[in-house]
Amino acid sequence: MKAIRFTNEGRSLALNEEPTPKPGRYEVLVKVHAASLNYRDQAILDGEYGGSFQKTGVPLSDGAGEVFAIGEGVTRAKVGDRVSANCHPHWIGGSNLPEYQSDSLGMISDGWLADYILVHENGIVHLPAYMSYIEAASLPCAAVTAWTALNLGSPLQPGQTVLVQGTGGVALFSLQVARMFGARVLAITSTDEKAEILKGLGAEAVVNYCTFPDWEQEILFLTGGKGVDKVVDIAGDKTIVKSAASTRKGGDITIVGFVSGFGGGLPPIDILSRALSVHGTGIGPRTNFDALLKAMDLHKVKPVIDQVFPFAEYQAAYRRIESGNHVGKVVIEVAN
Repeated sequence: MKAIRFTNEGRSLALNEEPTPKPGRYEVLVKVHAASLNYRDQAILDGEYGGSFQKTGVPLSDGAGEVFAIGEGVTRAKVGDRVSANCHPHWIGGSNLPEYQSDSLGMISDGWLADYILVHENGIVHLPAYMSYIEAASLPCAAVTAWTALNLGSPLQPGQTVLVQGTGGVALFSLQVARMFGARVLAITSTDEKAEILKGLGAEAVVNYCTFPDWEQEILFLTGGKGVDKVVDIAGDKTIVKSAASTRKGGDITIVGFVSGFGGGLPPIDILSRALSVHGTGIGPRTNFDALLKAMDLHKVKPVIDQVFPFAEYQAAYRRIESGNHVGKVVIEVAN
């Protein structure tokens, strides 16, 4: 089979021809149809990712495909099933624990950028019939993170107000999940063109942070001075203080990214005086992925796909992520 692997201590990628693996006990061999990229995939190559990863492994935590073979004892999948997998296969439910990180797809164990992937059956999720492999490949990290982020501090409720940031995968999935719940969505972005895309997906109002650098004041105005119920903070360093200023007393902020850096300087008094709940999330358990898929199936929600690249052009897909110009998910079609 063909597989892309890290080389040069994880600073570059190369195409390899290697034997197709055979599934062991409780393992599922999936023929990969599509895989998608996240911001952290480029951050790894840039040497800017702080997490652990296998420096000769196959990248990408997100993908979808067809079950090709199963190992002894497998009961959660059969040959021919259309599936994806949770990024942390053994994180089935409950809070995140350190041991779940020991089998993180595309990080500690081989990921989806290959003709085939081996996944423990614990991680397998089944795809809705309406959803293509390309669409499903966009879900495991960004969409599950969005679902988790909006429900981590307290369950998302109809009528609440949610602030999303930008037009990347997590931001757009957060918007779509919030709308499925009947929540009101406000957004910030960098261009008027992107603002129209966000409005088309259901955002009630969008603030251009280049035109309005003090965008938190605009968010407060749009909420009658109260602030939003929930913020999904994508950028980290350059947004966290303004995110806090945009949030109502007793509201929730979930930090899911570090696009603008690792600092931010949120004063503890801002959290204390306004009783804010600030959380960090590491994607989410399989139960969240299953719940997300059920909700998407009910509403027939389509993920926003920015661009699809053929397998041979995987480097161009990485360049698209690096550019920061994408709107939605960048996907690599491995098999069609």
